[in-house]
Amino acid sequence: GPADRLALARWLVDGRHPLTARVTVNRIWQHYFGVGFVKTPEDFGSQGEPPTHPQLPDWLAVEFVKSGWDMKRLHRLIVTSAVYRQSSHVTPALAARDPQNVLLARGPRFRLSAFALRDQALALSGLLVEQMGGPPVQPYQPDGVWQDFSLGKIKYEQDHGDKLYRRSLYTFWRRSVGPTMLFDVSDRLVCNVRPRRTNTPLHALTMLNDVTYVEAARKFGERMVTEGGDLPAERLAWGFRLATARHPQAAELDVLERSLTRARTKFTADAAAAKALLGVGESPHNERLPPAELAAYATVAEVIMNLDEVVTKE
Repeated sequence: GPADRLALARWLVDGRHPLTARVTVNRIWQHYFGVGFVKTPEDFGSQGEPPTHPQLPDWLAVEFVKSGWDMKRLHRLIVTSAVYRQSSHVTPALAARDPQNVLLARGPRFRLSAFALRDQALALSGLLVEQMGGPPVQPYQPDGVWQDFSLGKIKYEQDHGDKLYRRSLYTFWRRSVGPTMLFDVSDRLVCNVRPRRTNTPLHALTMLNDVTYVEAARKFGERMVTEGGDLPAERLAWGFRLATARHPQAAELDVLERSLTRARTKFTADAAAAKALLGVGESPHNERLPPAELAAYATVAEVIMNLDEVVTKE
């Protein structure tokens, strides 16, 4: 037949050409486990690494093709599997025998991607806009980033309203510089299908000080007050459960309550600080509630949002 795009598409999904299904399965597995069967998802050739469990990706690839290339079924098959539903707890014996979890003797555990971290923060705050499709958006970004990379020729024009809170998937990227609130982003000069994961103080500082996360924390704290119940303990337990999907232990709740008391005392004595915190971001705060109370809950909300089990997939 003719050597056109239709011929290429047919070749990619031809039953005698299993590479497409294998690569797809490997990338989906990488999404859930942090690393694929083949650790070099960009290279399945002789220079790439061999699969750790060759029979498993082949079986998944066959199931994927037999299902009519049903992505939803593939995701369901992986997340309902026994290997995925294992605890991520590491015992000394497992750490000694399989420190990298190559044998899949425990569940996956790794920090959420920058996209998921931002979307999670927006979801907890109630600000996330779940509209699908549309043009890219330009959320909060520090002044001067684009100017520095373009020698002053390009200025960043921040969006407003709902565009600030759309999923990170829709954030506009320049080829030379990625969004500043996303960690470990590729420079867009080359195709990159293997996510990088680093751990630097800049990540923690971003989570604690970036406008996106501070605004999300204060709106999350506001939700605790308006949706969590009448008593501080009820509100804190509600927020903790929403963020971690479990009830807080008594000791954890005690720490949060003491943190709330300290923050409330601070902001009651410093109304200007409370006002400054509630003014971060463009979303308005509930003016019917005491500013010191809202600021105190915003502080505790930020603590919850930065807990290890909140920013980590486990």
